[in-house]
Amino acid sequence: MAHPIDRTPLAEQVEELLADGGPLPIVAAGDPVLRRPAARFEGQLEQSLLDRFVEALRVTMHAAPGVGLAAPQVGVGLRIAVVEDPAPVPDEVREARGRVPQPFRVLVNPSYTPIGSGRAAFFEGCLSVPGWQAVVARPAEVRLRGEDGHGRALDEVFTGWPARIVQHETDHLDGTLYLDRAALRSLSSQTAMTERWTQPTPEAAAAALGFELL
Repeated sequence: MAHPIDRTPLAEQVEELLADGGPLPIVAAGDPVLRRPAARFEGQLEQSLLDRFVEALRVTMHAAPGVGLAAPQVGVGLRIAVVEDPAPVPDEVREARGRVPQPFRVLVNPSYTPIGSGRAAFFEGCLSVPGWQAVVARPAEVRLRGEDGHGRALDEVFTGWPARIVQHETDHLDGTLYLDRAALRSLSSQTAMTERWTQPTPEAAAAALGFELL
């Protein structure tokens, strides 16, 4: 006999998070919530509370600022993430990284699979690892499946920088940080990034720091 889902603890946790209004506190690396696979969303939050939580994630992402935010990054172990990228970058960066504007999306229970064998390596950062970036080689094109914030099916192909964003956020829901996939010799402070590694691609960093790109 199936048991009903116990919705109370997560719902109470989310209500408490939302009580103060404004951006939510972002959890930093070292907190176990970032290392546990998040639970599938199966109605633990009623629609009205889910909508409020999604809006809070959006506000927090904008305030950080970032282009994606996963529920575990605010301490909630559910497979929910939001992404949005206005892509305010120079044309040479846009061309090199395939970074094009992305509308706001809610990803519920997402998973991705690579398409083809192509890979791309670029510096990434993370709101839960502030002040640092490192080069991560990822599949250049992925198929993302899941649902939106109202239970409608998502099945979409992403390429370039948008593919990187959805992989990064989905990884969070699996308890994986970008550093787990990074070339650690590339790890650079924000100061180093500003002073040395502003190029559209990381070839110069790879040569100077001694790491492989792919």
